[in-house]
Amino acid sequence: MRASAAVERAGVPTVSIVASGFIRQAHAIAKGLGVENLAVAEYPGHPMVDSKEELGRKVRGPILENIIKGLATRGATSVKPVEPEPRDIVFQGIFREVQEFFHQNLWSDGLPVAPPTIEEVERFLAFTDRAPDEVMGVLLPENREATIWNVAVNGVMAGCRPEYMPVLVAVVEAIADPDFRIEDGGSTPGWEPLIILNGPIIKELDFNYGSGVMRVGRQANTSIGRFLRLYMRNVAGLRIPPGATDKGSIAQSFNVVLAENEDAAAEIGWQPFSVDRGFKARENVVTVQSVINISPPCYTGGHTALEHMETIAHVAGLWTMAYRTPLVANEGALYPLFVLSPAVAAVIARDRWTKDDIRQYLYDNVKAEAGLLERLASEGGHEDFSFRRAFTQGKVSKAFYESDDPKRMVPIFLRPEWIGIVLSGDPGRNQSKGYAQNHRQGPPVSKRIELPREWGRMTKA
Repeated sequence: MRASAAVERAGVPTVSIVASGFIRQAHAIAKGLGVENLAVAEYPGHPMVDSKEELGRKVRGPILENIIKGLATRGATSVKPVEPEPRDIVFQGIFREVQEFFHQNLWSDGLPVAPPTIEEVERFLAFTDRAPDEVMGVLLPENREATIWNVAVNGVMAGCRPEYMPVLVAVVEAIADPDFRIEDGGSTPGWEPLIILNGPIIKELDFNYGSGVMRVGRQANTSIGRFLRLYMRNVAGLRIPPGATDKGSIAQSFNVVLAENEDAAAEIGWQPFSVDRGFKARENVVTVQSVINISPPCYTGGHTALEHMETIAHVAGLWTMAYRTPLVANEGALYPLFVLSPAVAAVIARDRWTKDDIRQYLYDNVKAEAGLLERLASEGGHEDFSFRRAFTQGKVSKAFYESDDPKRMVPIFLRPEWIGIVLSGDPGRNQSKGYAQNHRQGPPVSKRIELPREWGRMTKA
């Protein structure tokens, strides 16, 4: 639909072929792009569950008819939605009535929201030196501006505290970065963004980085995680039914903020995750990346790095991430994340392993059969995928195509340096987890948190 909208603006008629389950999303995306009435040829049902004979019958029948009809009829029109101004009062009423109004307008996430009154929004704005009308980017699919003002509005709604505002702004800067591809946040895998936090602000704002770190419960971790999902819904416009722009087939709930245990990293001589991302130690940094699925709890034991890494490679690596290897190979991008218990990391470091040693071990040892992975690619809708083609196109290294033997073992990670490592969780337990990332959709994007000039005074008041 995005390509069709661009071509239509150039004066060339288009027809987009769209499967039945995506018709409403197609029209919603076109409207968000400022174009309505784009011609669509509906594919009845879904091609991945049809036989070749049935697919051919549908193409020669209703699809061909609608393509001819669409090309013969120029109907696309430009549209600019009218929305309230930032300080407009859109509703007045008691708490229960406010909740119902927001629910009916699809402005809530199904949970009660804190009413974003002007007074509450201005309390948040006091914790940033940036102008309320500053635009940080334009978010698809609804083509809406990300501003300091609407960050504060959604922060209030999500139940954040005003002093969280600098973190919220950095999070939105990350998802507004074109590299993040927020427009793909409603794709069918149903990936969910994860915020990773580093720096002194973890302790200053009382983030949890110990036992239960990824559980709802601590206000900072929870409300900021909720904020991001609410912001993607209200500003980017990614809404599940009765909305039409989020097509996560089964999808996930929002992730709370993952704060790193930087003290534990320092004790074993490792730099925090933010330094791996190119920042200086003790800088306040947020990183946002997609997470498509999470491993089972991975318990490991032993007195050597290898004993722990063998289990992590299988449970948090192979069992969790191999399924997506063909797609990430086709896209040429993959940024998996491993969250290690401080206790496990201490054993690995005591054995003189560095983070780079962990990355290289995972790259060298986490492998699967090429033929199986290529079959999984076909079942996922990429019928023309092969590691041979990906290699000749320069998307993967020779390690993925050393022969045509379907039984040969190939890596499931594209590059060792793209593997992220964070220390967090219960320091008294031997548990780690793996977080699979979704190729070019939501690669890790990091932003420095800008604190207001009076931060020290304001947080001590």
